[in-house]
Amino acid sequence: MAAEGTIENGCILLEDGKIVKVGHTVDQPENCRVIDAHGGFVMPGIIDAHCHIGVFGSGIGNAGVDGNEENDPITPEMRGLDGIYPLDPEFKKAYEAGVTCVATGPGSANPIGGQFLAMKTKGRTMEQMVIKEPLAMKMAFGENPKNVYGSKRTPSTRMGVAALIREALFKAKEYADKKERAAGDPDKMPAFNMKLEALVPVIKGELLVKAHAHRADDIMTAIRIAEEFGLKMTIEHCSEGHLIPEEFAAKNRIAILGPFTGFPHKNEVIHQDESSAGILERAGVKVAIMTDLPGMHEENLIVCAGICHRKGMSEEGALKAVTLHAAQAIGLEDRIGSIEPGKDGDIAVFDKNPVKNLDAACICTLIDGRVVYEK
Repeated sequence: MAAEGTIENGCILLEDGKIVKVGHTVDQPENCRVIDAHGGFVMPGIIDAHCHIGVFGSGIGNAGVDGNEENDPITPEMRGLDGIYPLDPEFKKAYEAGVTCVATGPGSANPIGGQFLAMKTKGRTMEQMVIKEPLAMKMAFGENPKNVYGSKRTPSTRMGVAALIREALFKAKEYADKKERAAGDPDKMPAFNMKLEALVPVIKGELLVKAHAHRADDIMTAIRIAEEFGLKMTIEHCSEGHLIPEEFAAKNRIAILGPFTGFPHKNEVIHQDESSAGILERAGVKVAIMTDLPGMHEENLIVCAGICHRKGMSEEGALKAVTLHAAQAIGLEDRIGSIEPGKDGDIAVFDKNPVKNLDAACICTLIDGRVVYEK
């Protein structure tokens, strides 16, 4: 699966961690290692555009739960980088399933929860694994912030969630304006504020916002705020996006759908359905699929893409939902998401097309041109 489509019996040349050549044949340097896919399906490394891997630890209870700072509803200064355990067993499960890159960070307890990052799934330290940090600012609309703070303090309503987000963005804009007017003069600079510092690139449109929104009204509220402040924003979950497909498509936002395999444990997801991917695709929306781990394991990401294909999404769209469109959703399409020269050597090899065959198995994974898993 190359940038221009599928190449039958193709070859890929990797060197120094990058893809160098792609085609039906390539000149093979001396002493290079050859990996024979044995008639399998070679695709870009799978990308999870939204999860919480590493911040919600596997099998260690509350001691490993570091995804939400629930003492303050506005915490943009929190960095997912500082809460991730890179040796969590879920990373191994991820690259053994062909998942080579994840966008991970804070959960959805707070209207503004903190900073996401993008990282490869193989390594011993964050310094080895991170490819972009910060990647995005996490915001959350709807039920989750209400449930966390409703009995204690604002927000107890959807109005309160939106109001707190607006207030923080207005303050960040004012703070940024004061800094610009000060022009480096320390006597005129506003007092340092860590929360507002973290939001300055957001209100300048330099840092993506990942907006958790399930219900149709929450989706439109998130977009309304994005338009008010000129924010770059993707809609995460988008569980009722298929109920307003034309309206959503008109807003030109990427939808990151999922997780699909869990039980509908709250009211906001009762209309969630795998057919939504195809409905939104046909409306002209660019769609990615996520695990929302711990919503589901990384190994189920490609399975969900296959289910979405069975329920109406095109084969190409389903593959791109976990590769190129996922890369575009997190702003890293210049490095990952397709097999073309110059991009990272992140490759997943399956014994057959995993979107058309839900029983397909990953038989080899490469990250930065290095084999990290072979079955």
